[in-house]
Amino acid sequence: MKRRDFLKAGATGTAAAAAATALAAPAIAQDVRQWRMVTAWPKNLPGPGVAAQMLADRITALSGGRIEVKLFAAGEIVPGNGVFDAVGQGTAELYHAVPAYWGSKSKGILLFGSQPFGLTAPEQAGWLIHGGGQALYDEIYGGFNLKPFLCGNSGPQWAGWFRTEISSVDDLKGLKFRSTGLASEMCSKLGMAVQAMSGPAMFQALQSGALDAGEFIGPWTDSALGYYQIAKNYYWPGVGEPSSAEECAVNLEAYNDLPDDLKAAVSHACASLYNDVLTEYNTKHAQALTQLVNEHDVMVRKLPDEVIVAMGNAAGEVITDLRSSDDELVKRITESFLAYRALMHEYMPYADNGQMNARLLDYKYD
Repeated sequence: MKRRDFLKAGATGTAAAAAATALAAPAIAQDVRQWRMVTAWPKNLPGPGVAAQMLADRITALSGGRIEVKLFAAGEIVPGNGVFDAVGQGTAELYHAVPAYWGSKSKGILLFGSQPFGLTAPEQAGWLIHGGGQALYDEIYGGFNLKPFLCGNSGPQWAGWFRTEISSVDDLKGLKFRSTGLASEMCSKLGMAVQAMSGPAMFQALQSGALDAGEFIGPWTDSALGYYQIAKNYYWPGVGEPSSAEECAVNLEAYNDLPDDLKAAVSHACASLYNDVLTEYNTKHAQALTQLVNEHDVMVRKLPDEVIVAMGNAAGEVITDLRSSDDELVKRITESFLAYRALMHEYMPYADNGQMNARLLDYKYD
């Protein structure tokens, strides 16, 4: 798939208005609800755009066709950064995006998507399901007339694409860098000039020189957007986002209007996609990375340890800021997140980390 396929402008102006007019209030006829899903992504963008269509199809299937979900890409009804408000206000029934985009609504929201030096993808799901996170997720989104669900995860993200090599913390100061969410706050504390923008806009900004570097997701999605054409240094680990959860949020009134079996269909559609989406990302990231290195001369580089430590200290300051928030709900979310992170921090060195380290030892296997 070529980058230009994802850079086409969505409908705007009179075209968007016409689309919105044509998509008047959802019809409920013969117990069939016609729901509109707005997304933060270009249609079928490898990774999140593909996952959004999978979710629309799965809700339709698990509801037995009683909820017909039609997907609208970023710009077709509302801009990608407008889906949160559009669904809360009832312009559409549900959206697909990531919590990292909604920090202007509440800093507490950011912890449900990704956290610098935070939770892995399985841990993120574990916090919500077994650590009390879902009740807090519901509480904060309920204030915006939304019912939220996690519905996928990108797995470990990458530190990003850099025009020049990074040798020390000093190399980061003044660097014009694309990032989002709490990772952007971490980077700002290191003196980086952080800018938030869409993935396609990041390509254009790298091309024009408006950016020196930037991170989006990982090899699969990033290669489709063509960043390797401009910046050849691809850095890991992406400590700013050890995982990045994708979410579906439903207009709360529309959700409460559903009978119990359709509420379950929506919930199970989201939950059942989490692992499907995560494993697709991991598989295709691995395949895409091989292609980037072998066919496009991308240089895979590890961030220097001193840079990782400096980022960790900056991330600690970000978390301290959240713990001292004047918003009582943000404090409760932060403490719940930290408690679950501490639990996993004690166990995972014996479990996942232990297995991965064992695989790196010198022995014959294949």
